[in-house]
Amino acid sequence: MNVYPYILSGGSGTRLWPLSRRSRPKQLQSILAARTLLQQALARAQRAGDEPPVVIANQSHRFTIAEQAAETGVTDLEILLEPEGRNTAPAAIIAALHCQQRTSTDDPVLLLMPSDHRITDEEAFARAVKRAADAAREDAIVLFGIKPDRAETAYGYIKPSAEGACTGVRGIDQFVEKPDAPTAAIYVKSGDYLWNSGIFVFAAQTLLREAERYCPETLAACRKALKDAKADLDFVRLDGAAFSRCQNISLDHAIMEKTDAASVLAADFPWSDLGSWDAVWQQAPRDSEGNSLSGDAVVEDCQDSLIQSSQGRLVAGLGLRDVAVIDTPDALLVLSRDRAQDVRQLVDRLAQTKRPEIEDHRRVHRPWGWYESIDSGANHQVKILTINPGGKLSLQSHKHRSEHWVVVRGTAQVTLDKDVRQVSENESIYVPAGMVHRLENPGKTPAQIIEVQTGSYFGEDDIVRLDDIYGRLPHDGDENESGN
Repeated sequence: MNVYPYILSGGSGTRLWPLSRRSRPKQLQSILAARTLLQQALARAQRAGDEPPVVIANQSHRFTIAEQAAETGVTDLEILLEPEGRNTAPAAIIAALHCQQRTSTDDPVLLLMPSDHRITDEEAFARAVKRAADAAREDAIVLFGIKPDRAETAYGYIKPSAEGACTGVRGIDQFVEKPDAPTAAIYVKSGDYLWNSGIFVFAAQTLLREAERYCPETLAACRKALKDAKADLDFVRLDGAAFSRCQNISLDHAIMEKTDAASVLAADFPWSDLGSWDAVWQQAPRDSEGNSLSGDAVVEDCQDSLIQSSQGRLVAGLGLRDVAVIDTPDALLVLSRDRAQDVRQLVDRLAQTKRPEIEDHRRVHRPWGWYESIDSGANHQVKILTINPGGKLSLQSHKHRSEHWVVVRGTAQVTLDKDVRQVSENESIYVPAGMVHRLENPGKTPAQIIEVQTGSYFGEDDIVRLDDIYGRLPHDGDENESGN
């Protein structure tokens, strides 16, 4: 019987700020590898599953997910869009309901896995999924447990019970939310506890039966959200009104801590959720002094520290111990590694003051390419835009600003009211306030444009969108962009 992989990609990864931002969270970033965590998860799902993977995602990340999947060679990916984050229980129920719709199998078996984990042994992972699937066909909801190698307070713990009918799969005596350090040390020393990985294997009917028993209102809301879902280009949008009625609750709290079907398989593959900068340091290659350096980083008399530099800027460290330094073009984070879990509190404080650095990087990705702000003042703003071949910004106008475009690479096709013209390298064009306009790239190589905005107001709500080939809505959660 086939295994159907479902990948959860709704997290924000705030503890990996400033690399992880709301518009491009950690699963969409390359961390300790050339491929992003999502791309690694897609490859892992293809190895472990028998059918094409399905991603359940935050709607604001949909174009980036599709782009990264295509880069990985996943061309038949289906993406289900959540109108809002409601934790893992609704996502798991949606996955089970959707899987029943897509197959003629009476009781399909699902692999439900996060998109932001690091698992370096895909073959061992695939073997573990097969073992878990055998137990799932015997009515178990199997959770992968990881043998702890340190007293980690950032993970939940599981205490397995006696051996089950399937080899290696055991019942669960106890779930423990993130314990304090002394308790975690006791758990690790006892050898009786496993880390909770958040990776599940279950039969659709089993999960839905337990959902009917323990969270029937959420099950009903999920049924309605999927039934009333709408196609949007290559995506499927779950119905927002119905989905909002789902309880915001984890699968552990909603079902696993209550059901007799809960089981755990002690996994034999290396695993990390890369949930903090200390976790990244734990996984990263280190020198003889315990330092992990990336980018243009130089240290002297430093030990057990993580230093990351971006965009070629030199970061130098002297006399550091157990420190993490994360440099990005618009934000620098310096912290003690033992405070890595508290970065979320710092992000919350930045959110209270509406700092843009928690939302976007300086380079902002869009379905047509990307833009990057390079200068701004009271009456001007300068950006560089790169438009992919075939990319097309929306047809739009602005009330409060004018724009001046200079093509520095490639060719752009420009629409000004009813006039359509080609603009080549070293040529420019002026768009006065109020004029309907559009930029697109008809060529086969990326086009790069310098955009100079002048006026009294540059807010993104000064966009009147008349047409968009990507089907984006005015307030879609990903529309805080220039010239979209």
